Amino acid sequence: MQDDGTIEANAKTVARASETLAELLERPLAAGLYLVATPIGNLGDISLRALAVLTRAPLIAAEDTRHSRKLLSHYNIHAELTPYHEHNATRERPKLLARIEAGYAVALISDAGTPLVSDPGYKLVREALDARLMVTSIPGPSAALAALTSAGLATDTFLFGGFLPPKSGPRQTRLATLRETQATLIFFETAPRLAKSLEDMTAVLGPREAVLARELTKLHETLHRGTLETLATEIESQPVKGEAVVVIAPPSADDVEVDDASLLAELEAALKTMSFRDAVHAVTEARSVKRARVYQLGLSLTKRGGQ
Repeated sequence: MQDDGTIEANAKTVARASETLAELLERPLAAGLYLVATPIGNLGDISLRALAVLTRAPLIAAEDTRHSRKLLSHYNIHAELTPYHEHNATRERPKLLARIEAGYAVALISDAGTPLVSDPGYKLVREALDARLMVTSIPGPSAALAALTSAGLATDTFLFGGFLPPKSGPRQTRLATLRETQATLIFFETAPRLAKSLEDMTAVLGPREAVLARELTKLHETLHRGTLETLATEIESQPVKGEAVVVIAPPSADDVEVDDASLLAELEAALKTMSFRDAVHAVTEARSVKRARVYQLGLSLTKRGGQ
């Protein structure tokens, strides 16, 4: 049970948030395209700026208007809603740009999370910029980042791979191109393909540490940790529903075969802007190889340059 002090503090927080939202709502909304991030599950994750833009924008372009209407109704937002998805984008894009050119604000939202992340919208943004129209991002929830930051894997360098190809052959080919990438890998996957995708990941990437994130921000949020192989076995025996995020650790030094030619090319590039010592350190860290090897290759470069 909360004491009087806690209740009073909570009331002040609510009041300040209400004041901030009221201040945002009073400001005019300039003409332009607004990319508004929306919750990926928990409606409480929407930002005050997002609410203010969606409330003031006369037109909201949504990937699925039926889905988005639930969010808008929850916050009593009654703007005009129009569908914008991969099947009608070519037809609808000029209409949205024309509205902006006429002086209106248009908000773009996806079914969940940040627009353009594995969702339609790239061409709309590109054409808006080419037409010198204002494009503003209203940041917020992202399933990819939520999974990455809660996975317990390296976050200093990561690569978002979106959805992999639906068929095993092309999927393995795509994974093979990423096998030596020195970054944590992040993929989206649907429930029907998840088990087979994890099998392909195991076959191509090996026994790497990985995390399977499901129902992020929702009541039954779960993160399964293990190797790709153990996750594949687990999902095969206990199928899941909905979309999932798979986060995979970078390859270890033993997993990556880096040839001398690649290291020499990177050293040459690094030496153009760094000292010999810093260049050797940078390449050693970037490629996770032994310093002595990179050092010797560096010496061969300097000797070659001195001839």
